[in-house]
Amino acid sequence: MWINQSEKIARRAFLRRASRLGLAGVATPWALNLAAIGEAAAFTATDYKAIVCVFLYGGNDYGNTLVPFDNANYAKYAAIRTGIATPQASLAATVLAPATPLPGGMQLALAPELAPLKGIFDSGRMAVQLNVGPLVQPTTLAQYNAKSVPLPPKLFSHNDQQSVWQSSQPEGSVLGWGGRMGDLALSSNGKATFTCVSVTGNAVYLAGQSAQAYQVSSGGAVPISGLKNGVYGSAACATALNALITQASSNYMESAYSQTTQRSIAAEGTVTAATSGVTLATPFNTANPLAMQLQMVAKMIAGRSTLDAKRQVFMVSLGGFDTHDFLPQNHPVLLGQVAEALKSFYDATKELGIDDKVTAFTASDFGRTLASNGDGSDHGWGSHHFVVGGAVNGKKYYGTAPAIAVNGTDDVGQGRLLPTTSVDQFAATLASWFGVSGSELKLVVPNIVNYSVQNLGFV
Repeated sequence: MWINQSEKIARRAFLRRASRLGLAGVATPWALNLAAIGEAAAFTATDYKAIVCVFLYGGNDYGNTLVPFDNANYAKYAAIRTGIATPQASLAATVLAPATPLPGGMQLALAPELAPLKGIFDSGRMAVQLNVGPLVQPTTLAQYNAKSVPLPPKLFSHNDQQSVWQSSQPEGSVLGWGGRMGDLALSSNGKATFTCVSVTGNAVYLAGQSAQAYQVSSGGAVPISGLKNGVYGSAACATALNALITQASSNYMESAYSQTTQRSIAAEGTVTAATSGVTLATPFNTANPLAMQLQMVAKMIAGRSTLDAKRQVFMVSLGGFDTHDFLPQNHPVLLGQVAEALKSFYDATKELGIDDKVTAFTASDFGRTLASNGDGSDHGWGSHHFVVGGAVNGKKYYGTAPAIAVNGTDDVGQGRLLPTTSVDQFAATLASWFGVSGSELKLVVPNIVNYSVQNLGFV
């Protein structure tokens, strides 16, 4: 089954910790937790690195994100995408010229709205990962049709595929691969609270065994309202509230609540100190929610010394990609926001002189059907994604370009791509750059043990 490998790894790690503690005459849950933290201290970083997940909720339409441009493949694409095809003439300015051309004369172009990213690609600082998606092991179309190999659970389901992309587990998972990287990097950070940071609310991607997501808003740290703004305008009431919620107690639950509240107040103060003085010359569009999230990430990176951080994992997101209808109207607007935000963020990391230490990547629930349903597309599987940063081995395609066809050799029906690269391989490549050792990769993405190629080379 899908979760067996992960369960086996977790069980072996637990039993290994328990046996060691048993020999030491210690077997309390507290001691086991300390041991887990110790095991997670896999590397100690002396430099700084950050990974930024840009999640596109709803399932981004791959067909109108990276569009066939050469005449032969564009003709196939336009015939399949009736009513929703991007006009070929609008693609001339965004045709990509990779260092290694695709076979058969195939040319691909970014959607016109992604034009801000073309310069990053041309400079060698953006890579395109072709046809990546959740898999348990390498899977052929014949194996898929015969159901002769394990497959990801509940394919084409939003919630489940969001979870599988972020955690290698179906909906209900409590650990994400970003959080698992955070677990392994905790010992590198003086203030472990800021190892995993979300600017987009709760998401399993940042949840680890010991590392947990610290949530901020686009405007900064989230304070306890009554303490920040007073209670009914009364500073005295705010002082009384602070004393009440942080006071020591002999009651276990009250004491735990008080300690958590104190940590929250202290963390809010630290983040505010780290970011409030940061002024970026790089413009970020205040009307673009993704841009404002990434601006906050840039400010936290700028304040990394105050945060005492050497390794950080961030997550931002943009919704609205479930384009069953009105795709020609809505999808270009969304892609424009993505391109504008990523361009500003990359430029900000260059401004800070740390672009080679920050790698951002896109992800989404799934791709969509290549076939049109009229004025939209339906849920799919594999998709194309971007990796951006100064350390990226860019101006290249990674993976295999799928045939432009419906019910062809590369899809499971209606142009739903059967992934030729797994999320586990994609994640393992990022994790290796982050500092995770080869022996620890299976703790980040358990299914990587099923692949002979564990580093795709894009960073």
